[in-house]
Amino acid sequence: MKLIVITHPRFFEGETAIITALFENGLEILHLRKPEASAGELEFFLRQFSEKYRSRIVTHEHFKLVPVFNLKGIHLNGRNKRAPKDYAGHISCSCHSIAEVSQHKSHSDYVFLSPVYDSISKEGYASAYSYDHLLEARQEGIIDDKVIALGGVDMQHLPEIHSLGFGGVALLGDIWQRDDNDILPHFLCLKAFCTSLESV
Repeated sequence: MKLIVITHPRFFEGETAIITALFENGLEILHLRKPEASAGELEFFLRQFSEKYRSRIVTHEHFKLVPVFNLKGIHLNGRNKRAPKDYAGHISCSCHSIAEVSQHKSHSDYVFLSPVYDSISKEGYASAYSYDHLLEARQEGIIDDKVIALGGVDMQHLPEIHSLGFGGVALLGDIWQRDDNDILPHFLCLKAFCTSLESV
């Protein structure tokens, strides 16, 4: 299963050091989501990472930065609904219904389906799907390895997510609502657990 981390929506002291440590310990994909950030602020942020780590970053805003920093790709959402003209790189997409997954999956490298569980980071953002609803989507071939579970995901949900056929999880609140010193150890536990599920 893919293990994707989404940045905290706001910059904070020590953030780049924590993210670098995650990269050094096996984080393969970081989604850079800073809705209120200017292009200049994102440029400054990105310059703090080595080129090998920038190539693992998917940005949710300011798509013109992708070729400048050799980023992994772009993520489409409600704020940025279309890829730039002639863009031919990695694309992922936010989906908030099974119907949207069916619509967007074929022309995306992967899609996020949310909220699968009650959100950790957004108060009042409740799960939109029952287990039976997700299982039906799995049986119909809609949920597969191109669909990433987002929203309220934590360690206890990983076995169920795996059994439903999701290709991975995207983490936000479960990472950033922890003490800074606890983030890396928790990530390593999640990574090991995902690996163990794949070997079953």
